[in-house]
Amino acid sequence: MRRADIAIIGAGMAGASLAAELAGQADIVLVEGEAQPGYHATGRSAAFWSETYGGPAVQPLTSASGRWLADRGFLAPRGELHIADAAGRAALDAFAAEFGAGTVALHPLDRAALEAKLPGLAPGWDHGIEEPSCRDIDVAALHAFYLAAARRGGVALLCDAPVRAIRRATGGWRLETGAGPIDAVTIVNAAGAWAGEVARLAGALPIAIAPYRRTIVQIAVDPPVAADRPLVIDIAGNFYFKPEAGGRLWLSPHDETATAPCDAAAEEIDVATAIDRFEHVVDWRVVRRERAWAGLRSFVPDRAPVYGLDPVAPGFFWFAGQGGFGIQTAPAAAMLGAALLLGRAPPDMVRAIDPGRYAPGRFTP
Repeated sequence: MRRADIAIIGAGMAGASLAAELAGQADIVLVEGEAQPGYHATGRSAAFWSETYGGPAVQPLTSASGRWLADRGFLAPRGELHIADAAGRAALDAFAAEFGAGTVALHPLDRAALEAKLPGLAPGWDHGIEEPSCRDIDVAALHAFYLAAARRGGVALLCDAPVRAIRRATGGWRLETGAGPIDAVTIVNAAGAWAGEVARLAGALPIAIAPYRRTIVQIAVDPPVAADRPLVIDIAGNFYFKPEAGGRLWLSPHDETATAPCDAAAEEIDVATAIDRFEHVVDWRVVRRERAWAGLRSFVPDRAPVYGLDPVAPGFFWFAGQGGFGIQTAPAAAMLGAALLLGRAPPDMVRAIDPGRYAPGRFTP
């Protein structure tokens, strides 16, 4: 029998960052169902940090995390272009208004400015907005950093430990896992795509967390594209691509296919859709497809994350629903989560962020 103050279910970026933030302040066990942490979502990220990604509810968490990530060497220059054809012009204008008043630095671009930043741009893509603050993020290094910090602080990591049952026990909870039973005063639901199932096992609020599959394909193109070209995102949500080393690109059809929690894999129709859309945006020739993969992104109905104590199940803490932005918001989210769990004031870095906007109680019937 293992005992802990806090059992965190899920050792992806969410669980690992929260464990690191709490390390040394409580007896913590980090429970991971797979043989290695970060297998389903963290390990399959498109690896960019974009202040506008996820919308206005997410932006404060992303922006607050930026300096922390940069100061520790996890960010590298990239830049971002949001582009639109005639049909997407209204969406581009709405996007600019959504992040107006200097919340995020955005620069409108005409056709000539777009062509200078994206040579080979097809006719019709005449409208754009530059988001210069966008960066690449070293996801593997950040995840490893958090796991190492947690370990140094005395956090126990249990892998191959899927949670099979959760029930009330004296003083808290008992988790039945593949690595044996765990008694904990508080359990944290950082289970990503499996967060809904964890909540059901615990009798917590039935928040509708839905996993969606997102596809990425690596292609080689001709002419080769410089690796430092910006991330390019269709404002209508039909594609994005990011140049990589050696003239390659990471390309996504920006798909969101509802799925059960699973080990997601790319499907041929999504790969073909991505390439077809890409070929209508630039005149670069696709030389070959090199590999493809898919990850899971999990959202609640309002697409904001869920942080806080459950109003139905005392001692059950939500740290889930972070979609595809859980990596870029990890430092700020972990600081807020730790402050809520420990009943302390949050650090200065996140003090201006209202945790109430992310509380699970907003889904109480």
